[in-house]
Amino acid sequence: MKYLGVEKLIVSNASGCVNPDYKVGTIVIINDHINMCPEHPLRGKNDERFGPRFVNMSEPYSRKRIAKVKTIATALAITVQDGIYLGLQGPTFETLAEYRMVKILGADCVGMSTVPEVIVARHMNLETFGISVITDMGDAFSIDTISHDEVLEAAKKAEPKVRLLIKELILNY
Repeated sequence: MKYLGVEKLIVSNASGCVNPDYKVGTIVIINDHINMCPEHPLRGKNDERFGPRFVNMSEPYSRKRIAKVKTIATALAITVQDGIYLGLQGPTFETLAEYRMVKILGADCVGMSTVPEVIVARHMNLETFGISVITDMGDAFSIDTISHDEVLEAAKKAEPKVRLLIKELILNY
């Protein structure tokens, strides 16, 4: 993408949640992440044309774009939350013990994507913004009932608001 002229990347995902202040359908602005994927996307020989060997990850998600989306959300009366996203490999939904681990490690939500993509984007010095939709709750009361269809339905319900936020962000980039 960088060689096609892309300088900014917007990533989105559906995620499970361990933050009791959130509920299914909550839109989360990702302000940081925890990488728990077993393989690192930059492992191996580094090609300096793409970026430096050791990437500064102090700001994986653009603080400037986070502030802009919060302003947009307020203007549009769309409720958003800040959150830390934890990336696991998948392709399974988390166990209750894994959800407990996610919470202990300090994350608000968890999923199987986003983190490797953001690491590679930052390696190539792309400004990155991330947004997540909570599609299932990782607690003892709701863990037994989650299915892929329910995740898709929750994401579909939040999609118009997410689309509007992203559209406005692009128009105001």
